[in-house]
Amino acid sequence: MKAKLHIQTTFNNGQTKLGNCYFSPPFKVMNITEDKTTKQLQLMLMSSSPGILDEDEYEMKIDVAANAALHLHTQSYQRLFNMQKGAKQLMEVHLQKGSSFTFLPHPSVPHKKSIFTTRNKIYLHDECSLVWGEILTCGRKLSTGLLSENGEVFSFSKYHSITEVFLNSKLIIKENLLMQPLLVNPNLMGQMEGFTHQASLILLNNEMNVAEAGDVINDFLMLQNEIIFGVSATGVNGLIIRILGYKAAQLHDCLKNIAALLQTQKPVSHAS
Repeated sequence: MKAKLHIQTTFNNGQTKLGNCYFSPPFKVMNITEDKTTKQLQLMLMSSSPGILDEDEYEMKIDVAANAALHLHTQSYQRLFNMQKGAKQLMEVHLQKGSSFTFLPHPSVPHKKSIFTTRNKIYLHDECSLVWGEILTCGRKLSTGLLSENGEVFSFSKYHSITEVFLNSKLIIKENLLMQPLLVNPNLMGQMEGFTHQASLILLNNEMNVAEAGDVINDFLMLQNEIIFGVSATGVNGLIIRILGYKAAQLHDCLKNIAALLQTQKPVSHAS
């Protein structure tokens, strides 16, 4: 299946509205904004498909207007089914000056012998804000049955995710996550080292006090059980967080809570 999605927003009178919106099956888009007076538009990306199948190709494009704010939610976990040739996805995000975009999708669950490549290209202009998360699980860890008596742990063939972030056409961040468990043991040093789930979070905001935000995130994650993590400053005003753990829901909640915590932080002062 080849599917396409294109979301465009507008910004008028202090509010973000859904402008043009095109999608083909299995995609659907729903406006779930509860408070219609707020600046941020809340959209839910839905799918009538149980997951991504062999030879599926998804193309998604998001355009956020100047000064607009969009939070794109997902409906459920992204399941990657058994494949022979593989599936791929391309997501392209364009943020105009002063806009913001939040995307914290549900975790990806690669089934046995799945082959998946996803590429994300995010283009920012000045004064933009980005919250971008990704979570990869080891597969159907608790699955039992005739074909998987002990669950599917790192039984997928390949998962490759490339995320590139550009600021005014200059590449500022590149994430390259490649896992091929049948070729490289995930439990080795420098790999997952016994953990089964991993999460990453990119936070970019010109108004963010990076030092204070880093301390807040560190304090919050120190209270979580059975995870290890790292918080690093980026070359521009932002942070990258990486987390290893054992539970998809826990990592997803961590990313959402971090995003919520940052909303309460005071902006950095630019006074000379």
